Amino acid sequence: MDLFTSVENLKGIGPKTAETLKKAGIKTVRDFFYNLPRDYESYQAATSIAAMRPGKVVIRGKIENLTSRKARKRNLSITEGVIRDNTGSIKVVWFNQSYRLRQFAPDKEYYFTGTYELKNGRFQLTSPSAALVSDIDPSSALNPIYVAHGAIRSADFKRLVNNSRDKFAEIPDLLPTVRTGVRKEALFRAHFPNSLKSAENARDYLAYEELFELILAAKLNRRENEKLKATPVPFDAAKVKKFVENLPFKLTNAQRLAAWEIFQNMALDTPMNRLLQGDVGSGKTMVAALAAYEAIMEQKQVALLAPTAILASQHYESMGPLLGKFGVKTALLTGATKGKMQLKKQISSGEVDLIIGTHALLTDDTEFKNLTLVIIDEQHRFGVEQRQKLALKSPDGLAPHLLAMTATPIPRSLQLTIFGDLDVSILNELPKGRQPIETFILPEIESKAKLYPKICETVAKKQQVYWICKAIDDNPRTETTSVKMRAEKLKAMLPKFRIEFLHGRMKAAEKDEIMERFSSGKIDILVSTTVVEVGVDVPNATLMVIENAEGYGLAQLHQLRGRVGRGTAKSYCYLMTTGDAQPSRRLRELEKSCDGFHLAEVDLKLRGPGEIYGALQHGALDLRIASLSDTKLIHRAQVDVGKFLQNDENMLKYKELMRIISKYQQITTLN
Repeated sequence: MDLFTSVENLKGIGPKTAETLKKAGIKTVRDFFYNLPRDYESYQAATSIAAMRPGKVVIRGKIENLTSRKARKRNLSITEGVIRDNTGSIKVVWFNQSYRLRQFAPDKEYYFTGTYELKNGRFQLTSPSAALVSDIDPSSALNPIYVAHGAIRSADFKRLVNNSRDKFAEIPDLLPTVRTGVRKEALFRAHFPNSLKSAENARDYLAYEELFELILAAKLNRRENEKLKATPVPFDAAKVKKFVENLPFKLTNAQRLAAWEIFQNMALDTPMNRLLQGDVGSGKTMVAALAAYEAIMEQKQVALLAPTAILASQHYESMGPLLGKFGVKTALLTGATKGKMQLKKQISSGEVDLIIGTHALLTDDTEFKNLTLVIIDEQHRFGVEQRQKLALKSPDGLAPHLLAMTATPIPRSLQLTIFGDLDVSILNELPKGRQPIETFILPEIESKAKLYPKICETVAKKQQVYWICKAIDDNPRTETTSVKMRAEKLKAMLPKFRIEFLHGRMKAAEKDEIMERFSSGKIDILVSTTVVEVGVDVPNATLMVIENAEGYGLAQLHQLRGRVGRGTAKSYCYLMTTGDAQPSRRLRELEKSCDGFHLAEVDLKLRGPGEIYGALQHGALDLRIASLSDTKLIHRAQVDVGKFLQNDENMLKYKELMRIISKYQQITTLN
């Protein structure tokens, strides 16, 4: 069976159905078989209505009196009805599912699976799934539940899978490291489990398969990188020692170790491919400056690519004077740079040693004389093609050494898997004098009494405040306050303070001007969206307020909090929550810990790898089954990949495997 043929080749899938499936990413026969159930329901455990207890329940009955209406205050449809069996009746409610009006026949029985709970003084079944009793195989212990795709709902997809039941036997093996037939058996049992254990075993194998593919892609990227040639940059201990002795502060041990690892890589004739990850404020820029200095002392050029003009300017203002003491000529190249043509001539002639910039560095007319080291800050903001474009600007067909930096701490399991054997340096110490940021969860109802006195105290000390809002514009459908509205409210309550707002839709020059005024202390309170999340360095800002904190991910909250605590003064962060719900686990973890690496591991467990990887690099990881917290399975896959790579003939023999991992190679490479 050719798994890469169109999904239309399967029984019961015509052009219209195929088009709907393709919109959901199910384009091939392989996509179809790997579209696994999101859950399983056991209808053998159905209870009578009279015997129901609060919690998740399964009941069997008929439905009547279905109606649908719009809620007054919000754009919300409410569909209600009554479910009956021979022991009683119960109210059922669905939200924004008006299609339920057309789903049920009054004379037929259905299984309903949902939450039985108390609402407004009355028990009801809330948003249950529904399955026609006559559609359920009585011999099957579990019923698979699939994600709906447009007009194709779970029951429809189940029917399509059942149409192709005999095709599972034709699925070929994929991996060489497991027994024959295990793949088709696993896929069959994932869709047609005869017990929960059989479904779990099937998913365990398929998770192993995914990890094998991802790790193999990373290892092959590493192998390809080692074939490239780079200009060696020999380590000069005397010059580096002189540079370090002239710094106005002492390096942390973590900075020293990271710098030494980088110097060792750069001394080789294969290109360095190193990821420097450090928590917010850990001193990554200083390590990058050391690497740049080492290359420039050997008469080589260095490029530093930053995602925003603000961040590029900050690097220029901090690294320029620092390196200028040693005769290093630094230039800033952004979209707003005046006299760009003249500057580009100086870059191509080699007159400029360190070029710091944004996407302007990537344009075809930006040429270098001897680019040897590329530093990419917040590397996840740049796609693979952009990084490769800068790498190709090195002369004589030689690849530049690459140092990628990120302030998003990456869980160890994610490092091992996504980045394979990529060299990783970790800065897990804060510079001397930095203090942990005290963090508090604060219900909005208590904010006036507790927060405003703290703001007044902070500004009285000539320190500054960030206030983060989620929305740019007012929206009457939600209770979220926009940056403009919050700024107006703060001005009304605190008329003596200098308050301004900032958001991503402002023109670049306007944003830069506001940030410059905040950095220079001309603004007391900056009300902003997450546009300040990365790279903004204002040591005098000591108080951070994050409104609607429950609406952000853990990693983003940690990044936002890192905008304060960058000086020696004690800093504080308030996580303001709305409503009366209990704080989420991610908020409680953030309140307890300032350790970004611990929080990254927690985030991995809470959200899974897809979202986290999406935050690290363009292109979603999209692991459907595997968990990157399963270290035993990761280790097993790593060992087996090592064995696979010992025989080069495997690359030709296992064609489907090599075709699948090509997509992973595109998103795991740094070079």
